[in-house]
Amino acid sequence: MDKRLWLLILSDVLILSGFGLLGPIFAVFITGGLEGGTLVTAGLATTVFLVVKSIVQLPLSRFFIDKEKHKTHSLLLGTLLIVSVPFIYTSAEHIYTIFIAQAIYGLGAAMAYPAWFDLFTAYMDKKHRGFEYTIWATGVGLGSALSAYLGAEFAERLGFDYLFFLVGGISFLGFLLLIVLDRIDGRKAKAPLAYSLKNRVKR
Repeated sequence: MDKRLWLLILSDVLILSGFGLLGPIFAVFITGGLEGGTLVTAGLATTVFLVVKSIVQLPLSRFFIDKEKHKTHSLLLGTLLIVSVPFIYTSAEHIYTIFIAQAIYGLGAAMAYPAWFDLFTAYMDKKHRGFEYTIWATGVGLGSALSAYLGAEFAERLGFDYLFFLVGGISFLGFLLLIVLDRIDGRKAKAPLAYSLKNRVKR
């Protein structure tokens, strides 16, 4: 398997597992400690994320990401926005701060997800697509299953602020792996160009 694909998969497992720590208890955080926090606004927070992501990713992928030469750049920028979200949660006192964080989350996802899937298909071995896709799906599934339980444990024992910093830290590790991926991808992109220039000089 291409090592770039391993980095892409591991990064996604870390980020999705990190955010999976919040999944079962996010509504509890909103209704229990925020001004304006109700079950309705907790649902609306998810709506903000999905609406922003859905609206932005269509034109963004069509007119920008598909035309970008190095799609790792879009993936990095989008992931950086996603990683910032848990840290915004820590300063939230009103539901409107959560709405802003969710909009940033949606914008980051709109940049990162199309680029991620484009790179995933580019790095895959054509003879083992099913197996490599299964590795990703299994890693994400197991990571999310474990984090769903651990998130509640951390929140109960340490409080939400510690949990948000933990989510941010795990997600940031995933972001660092993408930086490594970007450098490897850049070197591979330069190699054919350097080879071509070398041949021209010889001629």
